Amino acid sequence: MRPEPSNKLTPEEVQQILEVCNQPEYSSLPPSQIVPKLADKDVYIASESSFYRVLHLHNQVHHRGRSRAQEKRAAPTSYKATAPNQVWSWDITYCAANVRGNYFYLYMIMDVFSRKIVGWEVHDRECGELAAQLLQRTVMREQCFKKPIVLHSDNGAPMKSMTLKAKMEELCITGSHSRPRVSNDNPFSESLFRTMKYCPRWPSEGFESLETARDWVNGFVHWYNEEHCHSRIGFVTPAQRHRSQDELILKNRQEVYARAKSKNPHRWSGEARKWDYIKEVELNPDNSDHECEKAA
Repeated sequence: MRPEPSNKLTPEEVQQILEVCNQPEYSSLPPSQIVPKLADKDVYIASESSFYRVLHLHNQVHHRGRSRAQEKRAAPTSYKATAPNQVWSWDITYCAANVRGNYFYLYMIMDVFSRKIVGWEVHDRECGELAAQLLQRTVMREQCFKKPIVLHSDNGAPMKSMTLKAKMEELCITGSHSRPRVSNDNPFSESLFRTMKYCPRWPSEGFESLETARDWVNGFVHWYNEEHCHSRIGFVTPAQRHRSQDELILKNRQEVYARAKSKNPHRWSGEARKWDYIKEVELNPDNSDHECEKAA
């Protein structure tokens, strides 16, 4: 019979993990989201793997919320972002109305480095003129007028319209497009829309009106930018990274773990978890040899 490991969780710690994971604040989140949120509150209970192990033993490991399994896509590497407002990704998605066959159109621009939604609007049609207006308003709001920005999109008609192209030239923005007939070459925006449409609050029955759709998206954008801990940027929020606060937050988490390990060193068989700062993000729709970076 194998001896019991010295770093085994106590029954009290196991119960604490279950209680935390089933609190309303965390009930729809996986341990990968829960652990960093606890660290931001200066709380350490156990490692992420211990959370998963406890949930598995108590038959609570499942897709929390409306998420599905991740798909692999080609990784963009042509353009490298090392700070906010260097590379943006944008797209338009359908938002169904509650009248069958009717749709509203969500225009959304994401900063690739920070993953922050920097611009969005909902309209009753899709066209290049509306896209150009949104782009100009976003540039002015981000205070990056005539700064070198790359704007990546797919090959839809609004994305390649002459109106939008003229506006991009006026704003000194470089256009980047997906490869022809490749459906997953805009993974950052696609993954963002996936996150949006599989979140628990998405109205699957459709929106009653244009104003209802705008109100809902406004709430989603606030949650995504200010509350959502993004897995690809160290589990900080997009707004924190956009404001250059993420490096300090990650450093603080590292100190929380160092104190926890110092207090109870036998719990660790190796090094404590590394909360690494993500220095750069790459985008290249022409490179199909790498695995897609998960964008949301």
